[in-house]
Amino acid sequence: MGRKRLITDSFPVLRRPPGRAGAKGRRRTRREEAPAPGAPCPDPAVLDMLRHFDLCWEYGPCTGITRLQRWERAQALGLSPPAPVRDALLEHQDDPAVMYSLWHEYPL
Repeated sequence: MGRKRLITDSFPVLRRPPGRAGAKGRRRTRREEAPAPGAPCPDPAVLDMLRHFDLCWEYGPCTGITRLQRWERAQALGLSPPAPVRDALLEHQDDPAVMYSLWHEYPL
């Protein structure tokens, strides 16, 4: 008697080209890209403040929009979001680590 057949036996074995062995199922995000040369990295305290803003659900959901859009929406609804968050967002407009929330989907 042979070995017991597995469901995976019915699928062909695919070989990966060399150099792509570690890339299985992993997408690169904008945060993983190197920052633009000459662009200063934001202060960790600023990033902590923005993370706190992301986690405050009183300003509404944060998925699918930038932090600045969320701040402006909260302001329009009269929820009085913190002004230092807006200042930090306007100061670092070109940095995706600052502009996008923790749950934002990054296009490749």
